Amino acid sequence: MSTASPNTRTAVLLMAYGTPRSTQEILPYYTDIRRGRAPTDEQLADLVARYDAIGGISPLAARTEAQRDALQRALDALAPGQFHVQLGLKHAAPMIETAVNDLAQQGFTKIVALVLAPHFSSYSIGQYVGRAAEAAKPHGVQVVGINSWAVEPAFIDFIATDMKAKLAAMPTRTRVLFTAHSLPQRIIDAGDPYPTELHATATAVANKLGLVEHQDWDIAWQSAGRTPEPWIGPDILLALDDIATQHSANGVLVSAVGFVADHLEVLYDLDIEAARHADKLGLSFSRTACVNDDSTVMSALAQRVLSAASEDHS
Repeated sequence: MSTASPNTRTAVLLMAYGTPRSTQEILPYYTDIRRGRAPTDEQLADLVARYDAIGGISPLAARTEAQRDALQRALDALAPGQFHVQLGLKHAAPMIETAVNDLAQQGFTKIVALVLAPHFSSYSIGQYVGRAAEAAKPHGVQVVGINSWAVEPAFIDFIATDMKAKLAAMPTRTRVLFTAHSLPQRIIDAGDPYPTELHATATAVANKLGLVEHQDWDIAWQSAGRTPEPWIGPDILLALDDIATQHSANGVLVSAVGFVADHLEVLYDLDIEAARHADKLGLSFSRTACVNDDSTVMSALAQRVLSAASEDHS
């Protein structure tokens, strides 16, 4: 533990979506996602069944804590004693506001806000950083946000390396589908850069492997919310249908680059639901690995934290 005064150090608020840590936490978690409206019995049972299918509960909480620890180690290696990493979650404890208040009470006057998601959207990263800044205001604490790391070289290399290995084990005619969490169409219609950010990641990875868009790879979306309004597509399941109908490939390799840790949207929506759908269509199916706490990627994010911390925002 550093003996430096908190005022001479910089806090890093590492933010993520959050997840229930036990079956007892599923209801309050789901209620928070629904902005305080409790789910119906049917909706709750459906979510519980999804967790049961992946072993009873998501590993995301442990994965996020491992990412926090890896980022702390990387920062300690780069700038010993100068940074303190703390988690702030959107829908589970410790909440973003709780974490900011705690950091302020510890005496920190500057927070670098980093979200465990590569692609900027006003709906996601914008909301996370906005909540942190709002919570910091009464304390006079400065918040510096890292808005995007969509084309971070270490992230691109991680995906490309695993993709090359996975493709080698797939049929010759394999289509790569890069995916991220869908958003309501109205967000995109308002000019949100989210699809452009995802396309930048996909293009950077594809270029490393010599893959051609619409021939070797495409973008699909997944895990859309269950609301009446339209969400951006094509959905991953519809994309699989199109590939099978057009006989454009014998296999599909999904790269869920919108997610950086194993959790429900990957372990169920892809590894179970999409894989089962692909099997019914006669398509081979595989998925590239999530970053989780990969030390090289976490070290690259630590460098970004260092850069953000040194910027003068006065």
